Amino acid sequence: MILETVFSPADVKKLPPEQLKILAAEIRSELINVTAANGGHLASNLGAVELTIALHRVFDCPEDRIIFDVSHQSYVHKMLTGRRQFMHTLRKYGGLSGFQKRSESKADPFGSGHSSTSISAAAGFAAADKIAGRKNITVAVIGDGALTGGMAYEALNNCALYDNMVIILNDNGMSISPNVGATSKLLSRIRVSKKYFGFKRFVYKAFMAVPGIGKGLVNMAVGFKNWAKRHLVHENLFEQMGMHYFGPLDGHNISAMEDVLREAREDGKCSVVHVCTKKGNGYAPSEKNPAFFHGVSGFDRETGTVKEGGKSYSSVFGDTLTRLAYMDKRICAVTAAMEYGTGLAPFAKAFPERFFDVGIAEEHAMTFSAGLAAGGMKPVFAVYSTFSQRAYDQLIHDVALQNLPVVIALDRAGIVGSDGPTHHGMFDMAYLNSIPNVTVWSPYTETELKVCLKRALDLDSPSVVRYPRGNVPEGKSVSDIDYAVTDFGQSEFIYTVLITTGSETAEAYRACEIAHANGTNVRLIRLIRVKPLPDITHLIKNARVIVTAEEGMKKGGLGESIAAMCAQKQLRARVTVCGADDFLPHGDTDVLRSIAGIDSTSLAQKLCE
Repeated sequence: MILETVFSPADVKKLPPEQLKILAAEIRSELINVTAANGGHLASNLGAVELTIALHRVFDCPEDRIIFDVSHQSYVHKMLTGRRQFMHTLRKYGGLSGFQKRSESKADPFGSGHSSTSISAAAGFAAADKIAGRKNITVAVIGDGALTGGMAYEALNNCALYDNMVIILNDNGMSISPNVGATSKLLSRIRVSKKYFGFKRFVYKAFMAVPGIGKGLVNMAVGFKNWAKRHLVHENLFEQMGMHYFGPLDGHNISAMEDVLREAREDGKCSVVHVCTKKGNGYAPSEKNPAFFHGVSGFDRETGTVKEGGKSYSSVFGDTLTRLAYMDKRICAVTAAMEYGTGLAPFAKAFPERFFDVGIAEEHAMTFSAGLAAGGMKPVFAVYSTFSQRAYDQLIHDVALQNLPVVIALDRAGIVGSDGPTHHGMFDMAYLNSIPNVTVWSPYTETELKVCLKRALDLDSPSVVRYPRGNVPEGKSVSDIDYAVTDFGQSEFIYTVLITTGSETAEAYRACEIAHANGTNVRLIRLIRVKPLPDITHLIKNARVIVTAEEGMKKGGLGESIAAMCAQKQLRARVTVCGADDFLPHGDTDVLRSIAGIDSTSLAQKLCE
């Protein structure tokens, strides 16, 4: 295998052009094997194989930095930068991250996991190089989807100021600008041909050889070219912002991309290279359904099928919201490019006029929802907990301050496992607790999720329904009150209480069973409404020990709310708060709970102290 001879970008550069197609095929085969076993982002990586090879043949990584936006498509980059032998550990605890990570390799200059950050980071590197007098090149690889995020445009507004910066627009299906039309494509094909580059170099050398006026002739030629370009073809967005634009190119033609990337590198200014790729390229199941293979938990390589799972929280939410929308025409659904991930596909099909996908723009989605609410609608913004962090200011300023009835369906709340620290939903309780007017529910069972969503829609104020990743567990549902109580032992002899919520319920229940088996009588209180806290004073007034457990941060979370309540009511119990103190790594959820001290064994020890 050619891939077995590649240990660094230098090895990629040494390969003759005729071996590059074979290398790309071998990389694709390994990508499919790894993601079939470990799960991960397949379609985006399959689409970026040739592009990544071309980048490493032209630029000198790690001296030249390559920053992948979101970086879920950096698997090929990892394989070509000395980490191929560790790919079997991808997304496993202690193994390779599914994203770029600074602590993992010098080839990863900037960590990521959220969208639309690459251009801002690249501009920062370019500015630092300018101050330090360095000539390094910084490359930002961003997809057309990520360009729907406002932060990308904020960065583009400043990029023309910086030298030695190349933005790769990886366009895999969405038109960027109507100005990139037939004439532009025709001239682009001329510009990127080998004959063009050869002719350009010939003219440059010939003019520069003319004594005295050579440089002036070169400048005159460049000026004429730019004049012709401005008058014969409409400038696109990037050119209007002062950047040099190349493309669009075939993102699966390594040779053509190499020529253009070298031209962009030699340009020395801020350039945009527009390449067109196909998501899932090279694997039929992924080509047919790139949305499904965007992120998978594992599949059969031969058939592309996954094992049937149970009913997920996301699907219960989506089906319930669709059912409620039949009864109330004011209900609208809003998503930030996560129609399938948040379970809203049934709603979008049933009510296309009330379904709004605003792109990867959580800030806009939150304020857009506030506008819908102020206009008399009942908006439900479905968003992953980790991505909701981007709309923190909008939640405070545009929703809560005006006390508008926006419902936020907070998916993936808590530990998410192999996606790691950029995707764990660990901070929502901490920031929600500080915002006035907001009611928060954390259901555990299917019935509770349905009831909480209905309650939220009935409120005339902001509300959040938070629920974890995965399948809805079996269990008794509580639908008429805001908490559930289970006693392990005779209630009159219970002086130890464990308080938990949502996804931590199963671990808490097992911890109580262990503690009771070891002679400790325990009361388990599972909160369904977590803000404002329900009055549970009568359930804990005789407690001497209260332990709280949550899949979230200790600081500002549920546990600290309980401790504050106990202090306010002058209860004598000693409160122990269990949760995360630091960013959790990627890995199996059980391992991560143990690290955070919220697994059943750790909790049982706290209960028995």
